[in-house]
Amino acid sequence: MSGTVTGISEDMDRQIVQAVRDEDTMSSPSVGMSDLSDEILLCILRHVPLCDLVMNVSNVCIKLHTLCYDKTLLSKVSMSDEYQADDILVRHILKQISNHVQSLSVNGCYWLDGATVEHLGRCRGVTHLDVTGCRLTVVRLSGLLSSLSLLKSLAIDVMANFNSALLSSEAVATLSRLSELRQTLLSPSYGVVPCCAQLRKLMLQFDISDVTRDGLGISCQLMMGQSSVPHYQQLEEFTARLAPGEVNQTLLLLYLAVFSVNVPKHLRVFLVSIPGPNPAHWPAAPSLAQSLGQRGDLEALQLPRSWLDPLSLKRALEGNSPKQLSFSRCPALWPQVFQSLLEGGVKDTTQLISLNLSGINQVLYSECRSVDDQLDPWTMSRLAAGCSNIKHLNLMHTHYHHETSPGRVGETHLCASLAKFRNLRSLTLPACALSDGLNSHQISTNNTSPSALLLGLKKIPRVGVQNFKPDSESSVSGDSTSWLTQLLAGCPLLETLELIGPGFVSVLPRLEPCSRASVEPRGMCAWARGVGDAHIAAFEALPRLRRLTLAGLPGVLRGTGLVQMARQCRDLQVLSLANMGSLKTMNYTPALLDALRECTQLQELRLEQPYLNANKLFFEALSCCSRLQRLCLISRSGTFDPTATEAFMERCCHVVMCHMFMSGTLVACRKLEKTLIDRFKCHRAALNVVIYPLQHEDLPTVIRQIPLTLLDRITLFQSHVAQPPHLSPM
Repeated sequence: MSGTVTGISEDMDRQIVQAVRDEDTMSSPSVGMSDLSDEILLCILRHVPLCDLVMNVSNVCIKLHTLCYDKTLLSKVSMSDEYQADDILVRHILKQISNHVQSLSVNGCYWLDGATVEHLGRCRGVTHLDVTGCRLTVVRLSGLLSSLSLLKSLAIDVMANFNSALLSSEAVATLSRLSELRQTLLSPSYGVVPCCAQLRKLMLQFDISDVTRDGLGISCQLMMGQSSVPHYQQLEEFTARLAPGEVNQTLLLLYLAVFSVNVPKHLRVFLVSIPGPNPAHWPAAPSLAQSLGQRGDLEALQLPRSWLDPLSLKRALEGNSPKQLSFSRCPALWPQVFQSLLEGGVKDTTQLISLNLSGINQVLYSECRSVDDQLDPWTMSRLAAGCSNIKHLNLMHTHYHHETSPGRVGETHLCASLAKFRNLRSLTLPACALSDGLNSHQISTNNTSPSALLLGLKKIPRVGVQNFKPDSESSVSGDSTSWLTQLLAGCPLLETLELIGPGFVSVLPRLEPCSRASVEPRGMCAWARGVGDAHIAAFEALPRLRRLTLAGLPGVLRGTGLVQMARQCRDLQVLSLANMGSLKTMNYTPALLDALRECTQLQELRLEQPYLNANKLFFEALSCCSRLQRLCLISRSGTFDPTATEAFMERCCHVVMCHMFMSGTLVACRKLEKTLIDRFKCHRAALNVVIYPLQHEDLPTVIRQIPLTLLDRITLFQSHVAQPPHLSPM
């Protein structure tokens, strides 16, 4: 890690010398780190990992030691990405910074021992503490809370057999003063909510399985001592994010029971995300919506599809200026959403920052799909004009078919409308939104009758795969990317881009019931097949791109667009590819290997393809991603080379997560998993290796044993744009 600091210092030296060298004003030919002002050095040190800051940089000289302990650097500390820090190092660092830190997060530090987490109690000035994802018993939590009397914000996990009766009186006193609480519920419980009488912000994540590891059903009946009524009188923000499962929904309704009696008068944020087409009904939702709209200070709103009707939504939004709205999978609300946003229902639409319209106009695909069931360019243009400050927009599971859209004067394509969202930072689009329509080949392919296939010996092109000629790739695309180019030019600040085929369903989805029940069978949307290599290559126009997701794109031929994109998007850190091109073979492997050699800043790779060959060539190319930390490979019929995998792990010393769900025997998978853990665990404290046959019946049990922070971050497929806040670091 010290090499990283040295590299940063040398690079800064070169840039500063290049910028300030002037023969008329400088007597020295170069400027060193020690010559920089404190302000510039603090800006540099802000990007240095905490472990390096305390253990290495602070020991260089007196000046750097003083700066390293400046309050601007140590008042807010996060160790979530300090993957190299073992228990001994963390304890030493906590001792060094205990008198400086006020906000401390070890969110997702699943590798730390419970005794180490207990040492956080040394930092007695801490007001904000996050121990989500850490191994912490109720007794140790009690001791921690007893030591932190100034605590105002807390984030914890509620594990099995959690019993608040074991908390000491000092711990309960600390909880009673909390204004913010975040709980990840892994077992049916109120957690510490009944102890928190002054809560203003409550964030809940429900991740309870419907069955135990032994296959027994889990009852949602709360234990004695856990049935105290939560206190919501002063609540201002309520957020609940659910994983699939009936237990999660039942427990949520218990948390919401108090709202049926009395809605907190200061409530201004209410976000509830429930996966699946049929969320549990909550009769009090309309009255809640009406109450939220009365005061005019609503900031964020999301309710499940069955909780709201158009009239209730109108009342909730009228006269308010929300910053975040989500109407994911709510097709019945589609007309009212745009009416409120475009026709004066919302007081100030310029306050809107995040908008999720995922699946809002979803109906099953047919050749007779009505234009009214698609995104309308003219409406989106008006939305861009009124909501000019939107930074996060999610249009996944929607449709836009350019050939069937009548268009209006000056508006001929959806991309032209989206280009008017000048402040976008993250965007999710259906693949068909980039297509210029069906070309003649696709039309003839889709309309070929079964009887015609029996005439003569002429070979018929395969459905969904375009004929390709090396010298005609650009001509085939022609001007098909002109509208996409306009979109990218209009949104130069994009950092996160997700392009997902309307029928894509991951083998390992985060919201499985939702995905499988809400999206169409793969390949039904023929317009998505018109998006291919040229469109991916066009992403090179996004110099700020950090996260890229491409899923369900059957029109990709050789993947050459990946190479062109990777060469220009030099700061790409997260790449997720799934079901690209043909599903009967992986026809873009050579291009993928070339692209990986260009991704020098890549930290996270998720690759899902039915026929993936993780051989020596693949891992050699992946080894060029020297900063890689997390790897997830998913392939139903894929193969892996154990020797090449081990060599890759040796070369890429920063990799702390290796998940491979492929074919192969259980014995072979477990052997490789054990080999990697035995060889590298001692040098990588956070190492998490899971190698398991994808189609094995025990896979769900294995998945549940993976740290939730890794499942949320990469292993399980999901959109990360305009979603409810994650309690795990992203």
